[in-house]
Amino acid sequence: MTQVRVVGAGPAGLMAAEVLASAGLTVTIVDHHKSPARKFLLAGRGGLNLTHNEPLERMLDRYGSGRDLLEPALRAFPPEALLGWCHGLGIETFVGSSNRVFPKGLRASPLLRAWLRRLEGLGVTLQSQTAWAGFDDMPTILALGGASWPELGSNAAWVKIFEKAGVQVTPLQPSNGRQMVAWSEHFTSRFAGTPLKNVDVTVAGRTVRGEVMITRDGIEGGAIYALSPQFRQSRIMQIDLKPDMSNEVLAERMAFPQGKQSRSNYLRKAAGLTPVGISLMREGASESPKAITISTLGPAGNSRSISTAGGVAASEVDETFRLRKFPNTYVVGEMLDWDAPTGGYLLQACFSTAYVAAKAIASTINGAAGKGLF
Repeated sequence: MTQVRVVGAGPAGLMAAEVLASAGLTVTIVDHHKSPARKFLLAGRGGLNLTHNEPLERMLDRYGSGRDLLEPALRAFPPEALLGWCHGLGIETFVGSSNRVFPKGLRASPLLRAWLRRLEGLGVTLQSQTAWAGFDDMPTILALGGASWPELGSNAAWVKIFEKAGVQVTPLQPSNGRQMVAWSEHFTSRFAGTPLKNVDVTVAGRTVRGEVMITRDGIEGGAIYALSPQFRQSRIMQIDLKPDMSNEVLAERMAFPQGKQSRSNYLRKAAGLTPVGISLMREGASESPKAITISTLGPAGNSRSISTAGGVAASEVDETFRLRKFPNTYVVGEMLDWDAPTGGYLLQACFSTAYVAAKAIASTINGAAGKGLF
């Protein structure tokens, strides 16, 4: 049999299709939407973060408990392989100040157009508006995503099919998303949409420095996203507005009497706080800008998160992501049980797992050498 089906036309599915077709197999991509890679295109609107420029060992550690599951795939298709593939499409890349890697145009659409042209040249067929119905004997790679942004394709409808078939699925949970907070109306009316830069946020014993953004119903931003696993353990966060100022220096500055100054003016002059920082202290009923305790209401939900954690349990697949109960079926990308921080780690692992699964199918069909694999 030389026909292989890929279900899901996101980046993981398209990568799997390319590897399979490059090996001379007949590939059909099935997707329930009219057009492919809709979430990929949305991600590219703010600058498509493809991967991260750092030593592989450090990158592997970023995946936390998911490292064991993902490490073989990330070694088989590491960031330099991803960038070589991207350059082969005629898309140049650059490394940003935070070591994140982007296409030079910062958009996903030129890359996607070049990619779809390559797939068409390889004879890949895209069958749109067709939902996956369940397991059968056709060699299949499932790249159906998690549960974030369901209107763009990843609606997690596959979970019920897997559970009914007896495949263990760790519940999908929001990751890299907004944490809800019951701010006062006075605070949100003044500061919704205002950033707090270079702050330390601590949750469940872990501290991350970065920027956060106040929203009408919560708080988000890089430092909040990075603490997604910790927010699943605790809904209490502590914010340090002056992480580079020691407690001793702060105490010395605030030892001067307030006098006739308002509390706001006093804090602005003594501690160098901005209006949003001063108001945040009031929200947390805090006397110190270095220890503002805020209680959250939990995450905004799967549909409003950048990605989801959870998925098909590692025990249900082998090292090539083949399902043990359904040996003709492989599971890749965000369907697997792992959690990625922002910074290009999500896309990198989606590409890498798809590459390994597709290579395994092609090698099985074509022989151990897996002819034609790039």
